[in-house]
Amino acid sequence: MCVLSKDKIMKLINKGKIRVEPFVPSNVGPASIDLRLGNEFRIFKKGGAITAEESIRADNYTKLVKAEKITINPGEFIHGITMENITLPENICGFLYGRSKYARLGIVVHATASFIQPGINNKQVLEIKNISPRKIVLTHGLRICQLILMNMKGRGKYTGGFAKQDGL
Repeated sequence: MCVLSKDKIMKLINKGKIRVEPFVPSNVGPASIDLRLGNEFRIFKKGGAITAEESIRADNYTKLVKAEKITINPGEFIHGITMENITLPENICGFLYGRSKYARLGIVVHATASFIQPGINNKQVLEIKNISPRKIVLTHGLRICQLILMNMKGRGKYTGGFAKQDGL
């Protein structure tokens, strides 16, 4: 696999093969696209143990909050979502990573499951955790993470349960 550079990303965007909506050209870096934080969050409800099983749904254990900013307490884990909807062709996949300026403050933007499947057309859910000793306030529109894209050998298309997610 080969990481796509800015010129390759821009070429594919201009040809309509990759779509980022809404698109901000200045958010494309040397080898990634910065994505912004949306205004929807899922906060965990208080309660007992969660049994992990194939039929599990996170929304059974969380509540949806819409806000322009959110405060994350030390050790707290929440879900956020990107403002941007990403559409990839069947020969490109990616990884979602936090930006280092926020990692240095103790914000883990994508705790697990950072792989972005080929052929997707959706917003990306962020698994955000505050590992710092201080409260952190995140605001809607913050360029919180970056999408790194790669060419695949062969083709594939994600058709799983989150294929069309556009909200939390």
